[in-house]
Amino acid sequence: MKSPSQTNAIDFDSAKLQRLGFGQQPPLLERPVSLAQLRQTLGLQLQTSLEPQRILGLFFREIQRLVPLDALSYEHQPSDLRLQFGARGHHSISYSLSHEGEQLGELVFRRNQRFSEQEQGNLESLLSTLLFPMRNALLYRAATQSALRDPLTDTGNRIAMDQTLEREIEMSRRHSQPLSLLMLDIDHFKHINDTYGHSAGDEVLKAVAASIKNQLRNVDMVFRFGGEEFLILLSNTSREAAAMVGERLRFAAQAQDYEAEGKMIELTVSIGCSTLLPGESAESLLRRADSALYVAKRAGRNRLAMAG
Repeated sequence: MKSPSQTNAIDFDSAKLQRLGFGQQPPLLERPVSLAQLRQTLGLQLQTSLEPQRILGLFFREIQRLVPLDALSYEHQPSDLRLQFGARGHHSISYSLSHEGEQLGELVFRRNQRFSEQEQGNLESLLSTLLFPMRNALLYRAATQSALRDPLTDTGNRIAMDQTLEREIEMSRRHSQPLSLLMLDIDHFKHINDTYGHSAGDEVLKAVAASIKNQLRNVDMVFRFGGEEFLILLSNTSREAAAMVGERLRFAAQAQDYEAEGKMIELTVSIGCSTLLPGESAESLLRRADSALYVAKRAGRNRLAMAG
């Protein structure tokens, strides 16, 4: 754990945490306790969860019994995890958390009054109770994310797709926003495997996946749906906008260079598009995108077809 340094405030998007109840300023807590008592309490409480949000939420709440705070921010870049609790403060102290050389993230404490030396010492002592719970939570998070990824293309797998699609449909209905799907298939992929081998086919799959991701917004999601099929989930995207995205993906895939055994591979993709209808199920939305993809392939491939 490195020594503290005064820093500028760092803004993180806390909308999701606020929906979960972690982004609010905590109420006034019990009477202050001694440092030793609080270390013991935290040592027990922080071991009860493997979710970073809950661990840091408990930590933020409990340490204010000894050191009042206005906000706590956390960032762990390797896992793309950014959390914020409370409101902003004019003064801040930042700490780099590490254990045996393993980086566990950056933590920033904020409030409107300067921190005294004694308060900084108390914070540093309390931070030691956070190291093992956060390390375990980050390991669990990495394992969970790995279980939801396709290892070849680094896209979401079918399990992740099923979970995400149900959630996005619910969000679409709750906020009255459109939701569209693109089902993309690599044309004549079997011929590539048969001619150049499966290792070349794997390289093509990785290249196409990278091409798709390069064309999407951060909020869009891509999943490997089958052997050479990808499903792209476009939140808050209308039928017309989804068609434009699909055409952009099709041109990008065709413009990319693919090479095997010193020869260039000409590659195209076909795409089917569907947009969520009122009351429609996830199965129906997928089925309509798949039917549109079939129409695109029957019409000669290298094109996009829209579901009716």
